[in-house]
Amino acid sequence: MPRAVTPIGTASRVARSAAGLAVAAVLAALLASCTGQPAAAPSGAATASRSASASAASSPKPLGDGVLRIGTLFPSTGATDFVGAPELAGVRTAVAEINAAGGVNGKPVELVSDDSGDATTATAEASLADLAKKGVDVIIGPSSSVLAQRLLTAAAAAHIPMVSPSATYPQLSTLDTQGVFFRTIPSTAQQGVALGTLLPSKKQLKVALVASSDPIGQSIVATLGDTLTANGGRLVATIALTASSDAAATVAQVKVAAPDAVVLDTPDNGTQTKAMITQLVAAGFGGAKLWLTSQNLADYSQALPAGTLTGVSGLLEGADSSAAFQAQVKAADPAVPGFQYTPEAYDAAILVALAATLAHDDAGMRVAAQLRAASVGGIKCTSYVECLDVLKSEPAIDYDGLSGPLNLTAEGDPMPATYGIYSYAANGMYARSGNVIG
Repeated sequence: MPRAVTPIGTASRVARSAAGLAVAAVLAALLASCTGQPAAAPSGAATASRSASASAASSPKPLGDGVLRIGTLFPSTGATDFVGAPELAGVRTAVAEINAAGGVNGKPVELVSDDSGDATTATAEASLADLAKKGVDVIIGPSSSVLAQRLLTAAAAAHIPMVSPSATYPQLSTLDTQGVFFRTIPSTAQQGVALGTLLPSKKQLKVALVASSDPIGQSIVATLGDTLTANGGRLVATIALTASSDAAATVAQVKVAAPDAVVLDTPDNGTQTKAMITQLVAAGFGGAKLWLTSQNLADYSQALPAGTLTGVSGLLEGADSSAAFQAQVKAADPAVPGFQYTPEAYDAAILVALAATLAHDDAGMRVAAQLRAASVGGIKCTSYVECLDVLKSEPAIDYDGLSGPLNLTAEGDPMPATYGIYSYAANGMYARSGNVIG
């Protein structure tokens, strides 16, 4: 997809190019090690960094040039390119709305779009360097958790915060020690809260969790257990799956626990997941008793016999798009192919604009320091225009967006968050049947 760049003034372009050249060497050096992963840090490190940024943001002298430039880093090539177009359309829709309301701090927002590619290439690193040279203040993206993790060091070096509408890896909450990563989609761990709220409401109080032994699979153990307990339920079994786990033996352990429901949290819809589903259904834990999670919710119409998944449900993070919002998005991008993560991308752009308004500055780290303040703690407002109206008489706002309440935590995660409830038909295909906030 061609890079879409809104023209900028000559003087501003020269100033921004100089700033971009200052970080280009750092970014280029990172290309050679694009597959490296940042070391884990104590969970308090990100909070401390964000607090330091917030303190710096109190300075009255702006650091930016007066024009908020939002870069987007979504895939237009590679295996995940189907995700990029709906997310970009969401950002375009928000920017059009922001500029129709007078822009940010009196000037139109400018949008610069680049390709993240997928995790098999170094496209994302090259594109981040390109966006830095073009003077973007904030990046919305990347879509991929793997790429978000890879880009943390480069984004911090460039002083460019990232706001992802779809990166869900739980470790991103603690790996970001520089206060540069935020998201409008929940961490995988938050699914435990949603399920722990939803299952007791369906009188499923005794729950067995069968989850992969990797950090992502295990991330929901504590949240599910704690939330079930808070709602009158409990985890009666927690079984960690390894690559060599036997499905029949695992289901035998589930049967001993005699749960009302089983949550199957595996990393994909591959061989082990299909074997677990088959064995659970045969043991009487199919239909309404079986719940899948976002990583293994998939089309099984060609993979499992008809009827296997009838009545099974699952969760997938992300808000639904109303007909009115879909029409608004199509007006901004008539060719948009779908709306997955479009509300989250839209909200990311609105939050960035509101944060820049609160900061009275477009400089990236000044914006980052105000992102949480724009989402929680003030007078509630549900649109850019409404929030601007609130700020005419009140010092603080609380933007509730299309994707949910947002309420960013100190780690930059939305909490609570919106999930779709999906139900399977006899043909092994699923459709959205409801929503849950958790």
